[in-house]
Amino acid sequence: MTTAANDPKRRALGKGLESLLPSRTPPTAPAPAAPPPAAATGKPLEIAVEQIDRNPFQTRTQFDEAKLAELTASVTASGVVQPIVVRALPGGRFQLIMGERRWLASQRAGKATIPAIVREVSDGQAMEMTIVENLQRADLNPMEQARAYQRLSQDFHLTQEQMATRTGKDRASVSNFLRLLKLPLAVQQNVESGEITFGHARALLALESPEAIAAAAQKVLTLHLSVRSTESYVQGLLHPESKAKVAKIEAVAQDPNVREAQDQLRRTLGLKVTIEDKKGKGRVIIEYSGVDDFDAILTALGDRREDGVA
Repeated sequence: MTTAANDPKRRALGKGLESLLPSRTPPTAPAPAAPPPAAATGKPLEIAVEQIDRNPFQTRTQFDEAKLAELTASVTASGVVQPIVVRALPGGRFQLIMGERRWLASQRAGKATIPAIVREVSDGQAMEMTIVENLQRADLNPMEQARAYQRLSQDFHLTQEQMATRTGKDRASVSNFLRLLKLPLAVQQNVESGEITFGHARALLALESPEAIAAAAQKVLTLHLSVRSTESYVQGLLHPESKAKVAKIEAVAQDPNVREAQDQLRRTLGLKVTIEDKKGKGRVIIEYSGVDDFDAILTALGDRREDGVA
């Protein structure tokens, strides 16, 4: 008796069905994906300082040497805490986007490498990132800020409202900085060097012609006028009926002793100091741009808080 298992026809039939039906092989697990490079994940890399080129879009033109020296000492002792931001260039080089002071301090400290985050950005994106990052800082001088806003307007066609939104400033401030570009070049240099403050410059811009602005600026420098006196002086120039006020302001030149004391305070503190004196009474105005400057003022005034004295 032939069984089904021994029947050659049944075995052939079974084999034929197996050849027609897809085999049920267990699914293979997908191969693990290769980990992305550090540059793609935003993790900092150690990049040779010499492989990094300066940012051609940098709007900052001046650096405080004393503060840069302090940062260099910190980098020497503790390294760079916050990575800089760069983008890759052909030939294995990199271009700085943000963090120029840290890069310069690393060079001065003799560091071989610096932690950096590599971003894949276009020329336009790199420029915008640099300008916006600078404008969000507090230590740009007024003319540097004015030129930065001008580049955002010309190169990216941003309105004043859009620039204000991207930098966290109000629109009126953006407008006032852009107006500084209407000053004669010599007066712009006075503003950039700190000889004339932003407040003085705003008052001078009420005058119409570049010649009138330049002449008034020279009066401000010669007579060491305060912002309020400058405003009064400009109003006197604009309104002929106030010529007597102009003559009075021009006649009130700063006392030589007061000027000497003012210059001595400026040299001691390394800051902008103005003494407003009227017959032995007045006020001393000390302008500072950061915590370090404020600490220097307290130290010069004999602050003893570190010794426990309130």
